[in-house]
Amino acid sequence: MNAFRLAGDMTHLLSVVVLLLKIHTIKSCAGISLKTQELYALVFAARYLDLFVHFISLYNTVMKLVFLASSFSIVWYMRQHKIVRRTYDKDHDTFRHHFLVLPCLALALLINEKFTFREVMWAFSIYLEAVAILPQLVLLQRTRNIDNLTGQYVFFLGAYRVLYILNWIFRYFTEPHFVHWISWTAGIVQTLLYADFFYYYIISWKNNVKLELPA
Repeated sequence: MNAFRLAGDMTHLLSVVVLLLKIHTIKSCAGISLKTQELYALVFAARYLDLFVHFISLYNTVMKLVFLASSFSIVWYMRQHKIVRRTYDKDHDTFRHHFLVLPCLALALLINEKFTFREVMWAFSIYLEAVAILPQLVLLQRTRNIDNLTGQYVFFLGAYRVLYILNWIFRYFTEPHFVHWISWTAGIVQTLLYADFFYYYIISWKNNVKLELPA
């Protein structure tokens, strides 16, 4: 654990809190991609298969439970809650997210740290997380109507990955033999996908104007 890792975890947690705040208080999921939320639920389900068989620390276990519970609850709200589901923009959220799942699974079968079920699922979750934000970014570009909470949610979600990259750099220079090419490569790809959003988010914040992405 180091400052970058802790900041990354807290930023990731903050993104979830912002999204849940939007859903619970406003009773709206407008601007949120259900496709992305389903992909994240799958990411955490595949990554945390070791939840009850491999104990690392109380902190680690609690964070796993929080991300699992929050991701599936968000999907439930968007699909089943009688008020929230009415605000879901299914006409614009049409990204075919299932086309991301099979390539990521195939890549995990080919490139993994160890060819076991749990390790393949871990690699699958890493690859899938790298591209899970795509339906959300496409939805924002199509609607161009981005409220503050939605913009903050996506920004914190991207910032968490940037902080994790700083964590990896720090650990590379301070820990012997710290090399994780799968996480590093996927993390860089994921961060690059946010680059355009970061640019327009910072511009809107600097000029104190409403965030809009180019179509």
